[in-house]
Amino acid sequence: MQTLSFDVGGMTCGGCVGSVQRTLSKLDGVSNAEVTLSPGVASVTDDQARVTPAQIESALAAIGYPAKLRLAARRDEVRS
Repeated sequence: MQTLSFDVGGMTCGGCVGSVQRTLSKLDGVSNAEVTLSPGVASVTDDQARVTPAQIESALAAIGYPAKLRLAARRDEVRS
């Protein structure tokens, strides 16, 4: 398991946070998702063998919230 952080754009209210959290929680391989409105960040604990950062970004983009893996998280992933 790993925990990654994503910058999430387009969230303006608690309903947006709920939509993002529900979408993340439904992804196969995601065991926990915590989303904050300000700043727009999603922390996702996942099984890297079952879901990739690109799949997470795509799932959020599909519901209208552009997401990008945070740079610090990318560096940590590369070191692992």
